[in-house]
Amino acid sequence: MDLRSELLKSIWYGFTALDLEKSGKVSKSQLKVLSHNLCTVLSIPHDPVALEEHFRDDDDGPVSSQGYMPYLNKYILDKVVEDSFEKEHVDELCWTLTAKKNYQTDKTSSTVLPEKDAFRLWCLFNFLSEDKYPLVMVPDEVEYLLKKVCMGMSIEFNCVEMEDFFSQDSVQQSGITVWVFLEMMNSGKITRAIDKSIVSMAIEEVYREIVGDVLKEGYLWKKGQLRRNWKERWFTLRPSNLSYYTGEDRKDCQGNIALDGNCCVEVLPDRDGKRCMFCLKTLSKTYEMSASDTKQRQEWTTAIQTAIRLHVEGKKSLHKDLKLKRREQREQREKRRQSKEEELHRLRALQEERERKLAELELLKEAQKQAQALLEQDEMRRRQQHEQLQRALEVQLKEAEEARVSMQAEMAVKEEEAERQRKRIQELEEMQKRLEEALQLEIKARMDEEAFRYAQAGLLSEEEEKMKALMALQEEQEEYILKTQREKQELKQEMEVKSRSLDEAQRQLEEVRANRHRVDQDVVAAQRKLRQASTNVKHWNVQMNRLMRPIGPGEKRPSLGSSFSSFQIPTQRDPGLRLRRRSGSEDQDEESKENVDNRDLEKRHSHASNGDMDIP
Repeated sequence: MDLRSELLKSIWYGFTALDLEKSGKVSKSQLKVLSHNLCTVLSIPHDPVALEEHFRDDDDGPVSSQGYMPYLNKYILDKVVEDSFEKEHVDELCWTLTAKKNYQTDKTSSTVLPEKDAFRLWCLFNFLSEDKYPLVMVPDEVEYLLKKVCMGMSIEFNCVEMEDFFSQDSVQQSGITVWVFLEMMNSGKITRAIDKSIVSMAIEEVYREIVGDVLKEGYLWKKGQLRRNWKERWFTLRPSNLSYYTGEDRKDCQGNIALDGNCCVEVLPDRDGKRCMFCLKTLSKTYEMSASDTKQRQEWTTAIQTAIRLHVEGKKSLHKDLKLKRREQREQREKRRQSKEEELHRLRALQEERERKLAELELLKEAQKQAQALLEQDEMRRRQQHEQLQRALEVQLKEAEEARVSMQAEMAVKEEEAERQRKRIQELEEMQKRLEEALQLEIKARMDEEAFRYAQAGLLSEEEEKMKALMALQEEQEEYILKTQREKQELKQEMEVKSRSLDEAQRQLEEVRANRHRVDQDVVAAQRKLRQASTNVKHWNVQMNRLMRPIGPGEKRPSLGSSFSSFQIPTQRDPGLRLRRRSGSEDQDEESKENVDNRDLEKRHSHASNGDMDIP
């Protein structure tokens, strides 16, 4: 399992944590923030231009994991440099995102693990999980991890308590998720009656061993290279180096010994007051160390030899190699199990086939005996059935002949009925065409009437404007009449001009009235056409309804002349007639008003011309 696969496992949790609707898609704004944070913890220069180009806003929809993977591989994972960042920081970022959504615990419970321990177990789960999504851990790996934790707590792993959990079909088939694993750890089945500090130390030890690739760590006495004095140091062994610190907090690193194929470890005899000594030889130096007892020296020398072997074989992690070996063993066991099941299934199939053939043989023998007896019975029965069938066929032939004759008569009746229906359909189609023509005439008449109404409204507005102008001229004439006698001669000249203007206005008014009268006549003609079209439509509707009624046997088609009896002369309630009467009465009122106004105007004009009007 390479570094990219390890990072993808953690990032997968971060991506799914942002998928709040569990639709497999995340909004682009959230992915931008996630990408920026990943660049920060991975010590990669952030490229906002590439980020905006990849997540351009021409599509505002969310992005699936398949759509995010090209950007993640090209602009982030391809730029990752090993040993240039702390992978634990990446895990902490992804854990923070996913724990808020998925890790909900009861803080008051005494068996709930601290947040730091839950994070380390989450990292261990990711390390030991299968390389397929969604991430799950097989029961063998869960048992392996629990045994390591129990070994760190110095207790024995009790398989009986976990047997019910591991025996579930869902666990055996698909494995368990990290949240089910953490829930099991928080239930207290493993850590019951154990102090939390011991549990935390055990989890940290397993975490450093598996995730941190620490093969072994502990206190050793080391002999100095210059002063040649002995000092106690905390040593941490990894596959690539052996580091030593002043204390087990690993804050002050005193040295780092690189391990390669040229290194070797040897056991030394006791001297200088030190016992259980051994040395680590490199090409340039020899490091002498002393363990607390023989067991510790054996463990340290074996661990260092293992680290050198891993380096020679090109392997960077012991537990990754062990994980692959366990996986291969599981695959081999699964193959052997499947082969055994196939062999057992084949044997069972053969046994069932043999038993089935024996049963079939017995059945065949019995059937042969029964068939012999049945043959004789069938022969007698066939003869009887043949005679019955012959008699039945004769009866059916007679019935069929009678049915054929009756069918021919019915067919002739049906053909006559179909001919009548075809004629009726033709008449209905002709009637429909006539109705459509009448409807078109009615529509055209309505449109003409509407146009005439618009013209009449324009003439009325024009007449009103002329009347207003005439009234204004009359007011001006009265003002001029009220002037002094000294301006009488000028007033007479102006009055003559006004009189001519008034005559012109009266002439224009007469023309407007004449135009309005013509428009009224056009409106009356349009209303007459509309009434005629409405009468035609009603007439054709009556004819249509009469033709739609089915013709019964013995009925005659009614003559078209009788349909004209339904025509009625429009009554006084006809809206067209009411409109005509209303317009006629309005015209009479307007003409009477205009005659009165004209007589008053003529009187005033005559008095003004004779000079008989007094100025008030």
